[in-house]
Amino acid sequence: MMSSVNTDALVACMAALSTFLACIVVSWPYIYTDTLGQRMRQVADERAALRIRERSRLGDQKLTSSLRPKPKKVFTAIFERFNLQTQAEDADLIRRLSMAGYRGRARVVTFLAIRLIAPVLAFAVALLYLFVIVSLEQPAIMKLAYAFFAAAFGYYLPGILVKNRTVKRQMSIRRAWPDALDLMLICVDSGMSVEGALRKVAEEIGPQSVELAEELSLTTAELSYLPDRRKAYANLAERTGLDGVKGVVTGLIQAEQYGTSIGQVLRVLAQESRDARMSEAEKKAHSLPPKLTVPMILFFLPVLFAIIITPAIIQIMNL
Repeated sequence: MMSSVNTDALVACMAALSTFLACIVVSWPYIYTDTLGQRMRQVADERAALRIRERSRLGDQKLTSSLRPKPKKVFTAIFERFNLQTQAEDADLIRRLSMAGYRGRARVVTFLAIRLIAPVLAFAVALLYLFVIVSLEQPAIMKLAYAFFAAAFGYYLPGILVKNRTVKRQMSIRRAWPDALDLMLICVDSGMSVEGALRKVAEEIGPQSVELAEELSLTTAELSYLPDRRKAYANLAERTGLDGVKGVVTGLIQAEQYGTSIGQVLRVLAQESRDARMSEAEKKAHSLPPKLTVPMILFFLPVLFAIIITPAIIQIMNL
């Protein structure tokens, strides 16, 4: 009798325990919230929303101003007349123009047309100046030689101007890049995605460097459009042509590929960028004394000698 009672009690306890465990299993998703999955879904939703927002913003820009402006008709006519299509497909030329901030086929067509017009125009102006405006005591062959030198200078002048603009652009980006990395690190540590961080930094860094803000905005758009994110990062390094930017791009690509922490990568790279900027400043400070040697010899020493010798000369003259 006692054995039957114990068996019934054990069965009842097992049934109650099974019911309790079943209730816990059913209600577990409501009791314990999967924060990691929720955060991953939020990041995915934010990325999709950012992609939609970027596409709509670029669509609005297309309505107001064309993203691919057409070259002037005279440049297009010259480009087609002299069949410059092969030169327009030169990858090195396109890269050099993009580093100077000139992007798109219209810029390439304009550059090639100007490079073709400039020698002819310089030659004509030199002939007009040498043969009509001034009268030089030189033979005609020498005047023609001067005109040909002017034409050669006109041919290389567009390339020189593009190179000059590239150097100024790189200097502006190099100066603002460490601050941009610090801002990007703050954004990433606060939970923002890479696209959101780039967009925010582009908005904040504009007063300091318009060129860097433009490049970061373009990278944000490419991250939304291009299927391969590594290509967007590589395009940023190619457009700037700076070693510091290339190092950051390599770190971001490796972080995307191996799943490492982007915040840690940015923290290390930001410190290296600040150290590199400080080292460059110290290098310029150390090179200052040799640069001041010649001005001191030409301007300071004569004045010093005059101050020292003038009283002695006055005393001698008064004797």
